[in-house]
Amino acid sequence: MKKLKYKFLKLFSPKGISSKPTGTTENKTRSFYDLKFRSIDGEEILFSKYTGKKVMIVNTASECGFTPQYEELQHLHETQGDKVVILGFPANNFGGQEPLSNTDIGTFCKKNFGVTFQLFEKSDVTGKNQNPVYNWLSHKEENGWNDEKPSWNFCKYLISENGELLKFYSAAVSPLSDEILKVLE
Repeated sequence: MKKLKYKFLKLFSPKGISSKPTGTTENKTRSFYDLKFRSIDGEEILFSKYTGKKVMIVNTASECGFTPQYEELQHLHETQGDKVVILGFPANNFGGQEPLSNTDIGTFCKKNFGVTFQLFEKSDVTGKNQNPVYNWLSHKEENGWNDEKPSWNFCKYLISENGELLKFYSAAVSPLSDEILKVLE
């Protein structure tokens, strides 16, 4: 019972934040800016276009209890867009909560939450078919320090203006939380 309770707390605790340890020596095999991925409309996006900007990467789903975070992410995009770029990665890895096609995801997000931040093609963020962006985010050999994979929909990774992974936030951490807004100041 204790193990199950711990697992639940780790998955959904608002304190589910991991930060890059100070003094960490990075042995990355490639840069965040070397990555690329297809947008929800099928256009290849080179991540080098985000050089010099903070980036928040979020795995999303349309039928999750955290789906209202789309609205918070959009608000962050509108009010802090000069400080952070929001990138959404729809995925069906947790509870089958993203059954929609790319076209339907785009329509759903626009109609229900007014989403204008960048969405990418639906893909796997965990498992053997994990997309290359999430491979970089969740393997310390790639990003320099972090092995934490998404534990549910709406986990967040924050990248610095220099392309370094700074923080991991659990799904329960609101995009508008003090923990995130302080880092963006």
